[in-house]
Amino acid sequence: MIKETEHLQRNLFILCPAKDQATILTMVKSLFIILGSLSLLLGVIGIILPGLPTTPFVLLSAYLYMRSSEKLYNKLIANRHIGPYIINYRKNKGVSRSAKIKAVILQWVMISISCIWGIENDYIRIIVIAAGLIGTYVLLRIVPTAASKS
Repeated sequence: MIKETEHLQRNLFILCPAKDQATILTMVKSLFIILGSLSLLLGVIGIILPGLPTTPFVLLSAYLYMRSSEKLYNKLIANRHIGPYIINYRKNKGVSRSAKIKAVILQWVMISISCIWGIENDYIRIIVIAAGLIGTYVLLRIVPTAASKS
């Protein structure tokens, strides 16, 4: 974290007077904390709300917290539900294939339940299914898959 913070400082402060450097760094860290918290909120909502992907939002939160608040990052990775996924992602440079499969299955089970019993409006069903397709695409194609251990 220190090396990355120093890199941020070098790039951010090239044209900035020395007295404003601490203020700018504090503002950037505060912005990262706010964005990380918003991303985490969306990730947690994604656990319950069908079609909203959880994994990319949680990983984004970890990234933002890692660069802004060691305390919040440590709390996130210490969480018994979310922490193992983040640690595994960092260690293996991706999400395991089995975790992706479980996530997609759970996502589509929740979408199916919602569309069959919870949503009466056909337009909203189409929106939920479209969001589910986007979430599936993001999880399977954009989020890297961890290298399998042979």
